[in-house]
Amino acid sequence: MAAGVGTRKAGRLVEIFRSPQAIFRASSSELEEAGLSPAVAQSIASGCAFEEAVEQHEKVAELGVELVPITDARYPPRLREIFDPPPLLYAKGRVELLGHLMLGVVGTRRPTPYGMTVAARLSKDLSEAGLTIASGMARGIDTAAHRAVLEAGGDTIAVFGCGVDEVYPSENRKLAESLREKGLVISEFPMGAPPFPQNFPVRNRIISGMSAGVLVVEGGEYSGSTITAKLASEQNREMFAVPGNVTSKMSWGPNLLIKQGAKLVQEWNDVVSELKAEDRRRLTEQFRNRLIPKEMPGDESKGAVPASDLNSHATLILRALKHDGPVALDALIETLEGLSASDILAGLFELELGGLVRQLPGKSYIKVWGE
Repeated sequence: MAAGVGTRKAGRLVEIFRSPQAIFRASSSELEEAGLSPAVAQSIASGCAFEEAVEQHEKVAELGVELVPITDARYPPRLREIFDPPPLLYAKGRVELLGHLMLGVVGTRRPTPYGMTVAARLSKDLSEAGLTIASGMARGIDTAAHRAVLEAGGDTIAVFGCGVDEVYPSENRKLAESLREKGLVISEFPMGAPPFPQNFPVRNRIISGMSAGVLVVEGGEYSGSTITAKLASEQNREMFAVPGNVTSKMSWGPNLLIKQGAKLVQEWNDVVSELKAEDRRRLTEQFRNRLIPKEMPGDESKGAVPASDLNSHATLILRALKHDGPVALDALIETLEGLSASDILAGLFELELGGLVRQLPGKSYIKVWGE
């Protein structure tokens, strides 16, 4: 709340004085020695911002918003690494999502039907693969990504360019409510902060900063999504882009990014296969833990299947596959008498998402590693 203290200055002051409390106990001369102008040093030393800070604290308490400072263990680890991490995040919803493995999905506010379809499909599939989808809840691609993940029961985080108690754009009010209940909304801007245009490029560094990579679906050559991709590159994050029609202006951004070295994405595995080895292992392990119950029923793979539970289906399919040789889809259908062909295809897709099964030529499948 102290006027004249930006993100970098605030971070530097915490580094020098070791804690926010020590900053406010320092004298004006000590603050000037730390690099502040006399006016800003005097403002901090006099405690001018305390009254406004109290108002913020009251709003936070009233609305059930949590404060996550950079010193908090829940603060996104990757976000700490960037050049100018926000000293404080306001968070409403499932704060534990900040510790998840994230992928940023961004794009134009004026997408084509193709862009909306691709954004929804990829976001859903990547969420089912175990990634938490981060975006900005803007019109267009951001909205499609959030909605698809929520509808699939996945995890998603919206980074606001205003206070977490505000909603922008206004037509996304219901989406914002769903995100606060089932996902997470975060912002570095204080409660009640309006959505000023200059806030959005600033918030984009958070989307890219806390993510393992950024996927651009559609956007013009100089759009906000390409700015986010540039930030991702500067932060040493993976860059992904969905190719588009060369005659469409909405494809200029992602097509240019691909020419500059971004990974071309056609399906979810194009993203997962490019993640760092430790991130891939993390996804596979959490998927396996979710998919396979700790106590397994008998070893028989035939017979009745418990009520249409996809995890049970996938478990039975996994048992019917081998490590040392492929099993044809027709053979699986014949072996698993209690499952329909559609159940088996859905279960195989689930297993492929988790890296437990690999499809081989000729519609045959092999188990990647054992139970």
